Amino acid sequence: MQTINADVIAITPLTEIIYKVTLKPATAAKFEAGHYLQLVLGEKDKRAFSIASKPSQQNELELHIGASAADAYASQALEHLRQAHLNNRPVALEVGLGVSQLRIDCQRPIVLLAGGTGFSYVKSMADHLSEVGCTQPVYFYWGVKEESALYAKTEMEAWAATKENFHFIPVVENPNEGWGGHTGYVHQAVMTDISSLETYSIYMAGRFDMIGIVRDDFIKHGAIREHMYADAFAFIK
Repeated sequence: MQTINADVIAITPLTEIIYKVTLKPATAAKFEAGHYLQLVLGEKDKRAFSIASKPSQQNELELHIGASAADAYASQALEHLRQAHLNNRPVALEVGLGVSQLRIDCQRPIVLLAGGTGFSYVKSMADHLSEVGCTQPVYFYWGVKEESALYAKTEMEAWAATKENFHFIPVVENPNEGWGGHTGYVHQAVMTDISSLETYSIYMAGRFDMIGIVRDDFIKHGAIREHMYADAFAFIK
């Protein structure tokens, strides 16, 4: 873990409740794809957020924060960042946390699965895999409730177009009439597309209750627990 200060460069709305936060660390931030950071609000008040930027971007950190009125954890963190930005004051960060970072061996095909703003966790991995030239198939599944929540759909379609082995599959739980892609729960789309997950490395981010269900269903679908990664595993049975 690395403790650093960072300036808040910008806070940009991505949807009505999701914001991209751009931070400039005072010293180069060292982390691996899939790591998270903690925003320090106080000595005993630290808020964890996945790092959306890739590890080569050591001088700029990107966060995606979903801050609805019902989510005090994220809303208070976002307000802390806003006040720092308005007052030209740095924020304190603890960078390089987590145990579910990307394992770069490129010997196994990869499933990246995100629910909602869990997107930021696997976005860092997708961008890093592109940068290092991994040739294994990579399947990026992003599940949301409404199509309007696919705030980075165009960006990820462009990512998938860069290499034949990259695939982006958005999944909408409650689609509009014109939606032509996968519908329902995101992990069920994975199991529909892939007959067995035995040979895959799987990285997951989303609500803890969701990740527990996904883990159990994927194991029944052939996935090997030792090749499944999610920081949520430390908090669920």
